[in-house]
Amino acid sequence: MVQKAKITLTATDPQKVDAICNQIKAISERTGVDISGPIPLPTKRLVVPVRKSPDGEGSETWDRWEMRVHKRLIYLDSDERALRHLIHITVPDGVNIEIVLRS
Repeated sequence: MVQKAKITLTATDPQKVDAICNQIKAISERTGVDISGPIPLPTKRLVVPVRKSPDGEGSETWDRWEMRVHKRLIYLDSDERALRHLIHITVPDGVNIEIVLRS
């Protein structure tokens, strides 16, 4: 039975996540390893409403700050060569990669 690697990518910038996904796809094509994904998971919206006036005087106006967290999920057959190439990918700031090996 072949082990699979579950790769989870998270970032606030969707272009960075998609760039890493394209690099992983290229690695799988070069090494001939089966890949499923990238599967886009639902985007988390973190919204923080903040009062504009610091002292509480004046009209009640609010700023709404929002951060969106984008996730992608990739399943890759865990071939030794493919994982070695995967480790050497340059990851930009703000992108988190989690790799879990499953049987």
